[in-house]
Amino acid sequence: MSPKNVIFKKTCKDKSVGVFMGKRDFVDRVDSVDPVDGVVLIDPEALAGRKVFVTLSCIFRYGRDDMDVIGIAFRRELYLSTRQVYPPLQDREKGVHTKVQAKLLRKLGNNAYPFFFEFPDNLPCSVALQPGPHDAGKQCAVEFEIKAFSAESQDAKVRKRSTVKLMIRKVQYAPDMQGAPPSVETTKDFVMSDKPLHVKVTLDKELYYHGETIHAHVNITNNSNKNIKNVVVSVDQVATVVLYSNDSYIKCVDIEDSGDSVSAGATLQKVYKLLPLLANNRERRGIALDGKLKHEDTNLASSSIVKDGVLKEVLGIMVSYKVMVKLIIGGMMGSSEVGLEVPFTLMHPKPEAVRWRMSWCSRSSSAPT
Repeated sequence: MSPKNVIFKKTCKDKSVGVFMGKRDFVDRVDSVDPVDGVVLIDPEALAGRKVFVTLSCIFRYGRDDMDVIGIAFRRELYLSTRQVYPPLQDREKGVHTKVQAKLLRKLGNNAYPFFFEFPDNLPCSVALQPGPHDAGKQCAVEFEIKAFSAESQDAKVRKRSTVKLMIRKVQYAPDMQGAPPSVETTKDFVMSDKPLHVKVTLDKELYYHGETIHAHVNITNNSNKNIKNVVVSVDQVATVVLYSNDSYIKCVDIEDSGDSVSAGATLQKVYKLLPLLANNRERRGIALDGKLKHEDTNLASSSIVKDGVLKEVLGIMVSYKVMVKLIIGGMMGSSEVGLEVPFTLMHPKPEAVRWRMSWCSRSSSAPT
């Protein structure tokens, strides 16, 4: 999230229009979304009688701009809303919805005008697929943008010198309640074996925050006559592009190739630790990331949480995570595999929860022993 008491501002080249905003991250709480608010500062002389408009748009980009062929753009506008801010269509006071707007208007003077947008409830959150090290141009992404421009009318041709754009993000935080710790088990029978192989995998919780270690409890009871040659535990990210193709991209974002073996008739109980981080996957093309603003770092994409009744087809890119446990089984005819998938949620904690945890840890560390 953007730090407090920071104002983001950007001005077009001909100085006719400037945008001022108190934040660039807007939280989707599933049942409601933070409204987008800001202030536009105009120069009446530079405008030369033109009007000023502000738009909020959501764009799904699935190809670089330089890939456009025969007039077909590899982008789709999911949402567009436009407001005329100058000349104002209502009193300035009626256009003020937040304290930040009021403070900016007092500071910037009479040539500043507020704008305000509300997100519809069916838009995706900001997410992007990481380009390769040598890829050029813009990445495949769901992006949000505030654009202010001056023109004779809303539909008139807009000059680049009279346009200013500011990227923003729509983000989600983890819900307040944890779900039940996920658990999956399976029993595998083999030909020429009287007894089966039983495997159970349990995570210590259902919801993890970015940067937290995942503990996968693996319990193997090998009553078969087969030998388990290796146990491989990984975290897979599944990014499904639901808008135009429904293609799924599965990327391993952390793995432990343990080398553990379980002979026939033996058991194994072990906790495997996994830590999915972008820092370990920066060269991996196609990994889904939370939307990135210029000059700011980001992280692996958070799990997608969808409001009931919203069509997934309009959400651009859906992201989910699972722990994969694979047992490599030895045999006379070659190796085979037994696999289990345990889904979980990976998200950011709410800022209030982060502050509470830091405060609690500080008090605990200073308490007498």
